[in-house]
Amino acid sequence: MVREQKYESVNTKLLISPQELTSLLAENSSRAVIIDTRSQEDYAISHIPESINIKDFFTYLLDNSYPAGFKKLQEYFAEIMSRVGISGAEQLIVYEDALNKGYGQSCRAAFLLKYLGCAQVSILQGGYRAWLRERLTTTDEVPLRESSIFRLHPHADMMVTTIEMLQAIDNPAIIKLDVRDRHEWLGLSSSPYHPDFCPRKGRIPNAVWLEWHRLMNSESEIPTFRSPDEIREICQSVGITSESEVYIYCFKGSRAANSLIALEQAGISARNYFGSWNEWSRDFSLPIDSRVMQ
Repeated sequence: MVREQKYESVNTKLLISPQELTSLLAENSSRAVIIDTRSQEDYAISHIPESINIKDFFTYLLDNSYPAGFKKLQEYFAEIMSRVGISGAEQLIVYEDALNKGYGQSCRAAFLLKYLGCAQVSILQGGYRAWLRERLTTTDEVPLRESSIFRLHPHADMMVTTIEMLQAIDNPAIIKLDVRDRHEWLGLSSSPYHPDFCPRKGRIPNAVWLEWHRLMNSESEIPTFRSPDEIREICQSVGITSESEVYIYCFKGSRAANSLIALEQAGISARNYFGSWNEWSRDFSLPIDSRVMQ
């Protein structure tokens, strides 16, 4: 039976460097599992030794932000994790190619793992490109892992439901933070994939905009999150402080997860509306601000 419990953080470093990950590999710890969130094609070419490929963390779309949708998500990933031999008690390290290229996919994976009940989750700062820059070992070998039973302990309070977001629209005490790319925020496109991927373009009413790229050194050779002081200063420009209650959304919860982690590094708590615009725009009973902005 799936049981829910209040979310409690465990003292595991959320962002780790390639050197720190190398030390974990050198220890040959059976409790450490590295998850590659890139495409199967990229993984097959080369990857970090002993890493396993789970692209579903990025490709899975939440049906809806109601109990049935969350239950389906939980069961889907519990089956995958069991198949690849993860119980949930391990230290999990996730990575993507680069933090500004995969629409936040490693952060989405880390967020989902924590939501499912994994207490020890870290993200490779700088992604696979940072690993390659350090000229660390890579391989094309796929590790063999025995199946196990993944223990679900979902943390419901990490997610913002559609009802909660709807109730928050006219509540100025809750900041509705849109972190999508500029053309989506302006109402020129419904998604990062195609302008008409979703039936409606626009924004959740009364949202403020902070493009996710701004919280990273996106123009650097190896993009990483900005310093906590820089993140706090950027957030203050849209009225967010360490005391704010923040609901973040994007298209499907990936860029929102990336931004949530950046805020967390700066001491700002936030929750992820994981269904995001992909869900909100498809329900015509939900209000939107459909003006095309300049």
